[in-house]
Amino acid sequence: MTSPYYWQDAIAYLSEQDAIMAQLIATYYDESLTNYHNPFYTLMRAIVGQQISVKAADAIWGRLELNIQTFSPETFLGIEETQLRQWGLSRHKISYITNIAYGFKDGTLTPHLWSQMSDQEVAKQLISIKGIGRWTAEMFLIFHLHRPDIFPIADLGLINAINCYYTKKSPLSKTDILELSQQWKPYRTVATWYLWRSLDPVPVQY
Repeated sequence: MTSPYYWQDAIAYLSEQDAIMAQLIATYYDESLTNYHNPFYTLMRAIVGQQISVKAADAIWGRLELNIQTFSPETFLGIEETQLRQWGLSRHKISYITNIAYGFKDGTLTPHLWSQMSDQEVAKQLISIKGIGRWTAEMFLIFHLHRPDIFPIADLGLINAINCYYTKKSPLSKTDILELSQQWKPYRTVATWYLWRSLDPVPVQY
């Protein structure tokens, strides 16, 4: 696994821009975002994490890792649905991951071109697959492509962390959160990661 090439520049910049962020970075100074270099793995794990708690997602993923030797479209398509259900996947999530697997096989998803595509272009391609929404596309841009300035405004963990550290009154509005995030540009991916990290006992990983 590898960290983004820009990580050290990002943490230096964020620490200078924002005292709260500087404190978070200092707390987790020896950790960083990492990459499994397997796009199917990342997308499958993001689907597993959709609309459930981190704890529940980790439990399901643990069973999948225990039973699936290789995370690839071909391997997944060869597993019976009844088996996947026993490991904790819902029918909807099995359907979504199946769509993703076929997306790699039929060329709808083009990994060889992603490095040449903008964040918006990659997200548009991903969202063309049924089951991948904006949040899942953003997780992919963060965890697999390591794009530096992704800010998943709809992510509940991110919102909770921001409200925990940046307001003592009522929860911030979406407009307020987006305005706050401007100080973290062009490294909002890194700021997001540290805010997530502050809430979870282990680093978030997809």
